[in-house]
Amino acid sequence: MKIDSNIVPTKYWHKLEDGRVQCDLCPRECQLRDGKRGVCFVRQNLDGMIKLTTYGRSSGFCIDPIEKKPLNHFYPGSSVLSFGTAGCNLCCKFCQNWDISKSREFDTLSASASPDALARTAARMGCKSVAFTYNDPVIFLEYAVDVAKACREHQIQTVAVTAGYINPEPRVEFFRYMDAANIDLKGFTERFYQKICSGHLSDVLDTLLYVRHETQLWFEITTLLIPGENDSSTELEQQCRWIYDNLGPDVPLHFSAFHPDFHMLDKPKTPASTLERARDIALQQGLNYVYTGNVFDVAGGSTYCPECKRQVINRDWYELGDYHLDSEGKCYYCGAQIPGRFCDGPGHFGRNRIPISIA
Repeated sequence: MKIDSNIVPTKYWHKLEDGRVQCDLCPRECQLRDGKRGVCFVRQNLDGMIKLTTYGRSSGFCIDPIEKKPLNHFYPGSSVLSFGTAGCNLCCKFCQNWDISKSREFDTLSASASPDALARTAARMGCKSVAFTYNDPVIFLEYAVDVAKACREHQIQTVAVTAGYINPEPRVEFFRYMDAANIDLKGFTERFYQKICSGHLSDVLDTLLYVRHETQLWFEITTLLIPGENDSSTELEQQCRWIYDNLGPDVPLHFSAFHPDFHMLDKPKTPASTLERARDIALQQGLNYVYTGNVFDVAGGSTYCPECKRQVINRDWYELGDYHLDSEGKCYYCGAQIPGRFCDGPGHFGRNRIPISIA
């Protein structure tokens, strides 16, 4: 009998008295009869246990600028080997990658790579890191962790681009192997999470608190602003105040522009003025590093020293201009420490995007 190497056992599940199996990976806690798949699509009850059915498979590989993840304080200007799989454990009506995250076709996963092949390719291509992105890596935890382990053997960093919708026990294992993360804080009301994402805000806030206070990885936060849904000044003030009080003023926050997609084709794209207003609110609430994304805004994309107020990293989309930090991330002008991960000077990958195949 042929063994499918893309199907592997998992450990975050338990059997129920009625014969079903409950997946304990994320707060959805899907209860599945034999053969049934969870909401994420990739985890399935096979032979009375939850298995990951997409190990080693991908929707494609691409080398991106690290700022596209977005991470502005994690080896600026460097390149990152990016990939995703299929499926997602949230059901966001506005998903900007719905063709991947909501795919139910294994043809989407036409590319494949072992963890070691990914790490070796990243090293050969001069990438500083590998990013799990396009869909949420939480749902392919076993594959992501094995890739991260292989990357460490080749001195390659790993980045999780995630909504942070994960239960406490697997959360410890998942983030233990990550070097950086961008966590989506999709809104700041339970109404938004339930109505638009079919999830719960509190679980994401718990992840943010865990990452900030229980790990050493670098992380930044992104909020996609949708007109009339999560962009009111009151909600933004509450969100920024919570971040300041619970995570501190130095966690970078990105406000990104929405464009009509998936099940939200009736909404207009986010005007630049909304992003500018959100950034002003965040700065007024005491956050030191606030960025705008998906719009042309050099001021909103650049990094400023909170002590001397001078611009220390100039950004034009994903391309770096003037750079005024030393190898430790200290401001050339006043010596203040800018938090993040830095090296000797910026990288020069720029706005390139290079699709690749991995044999």
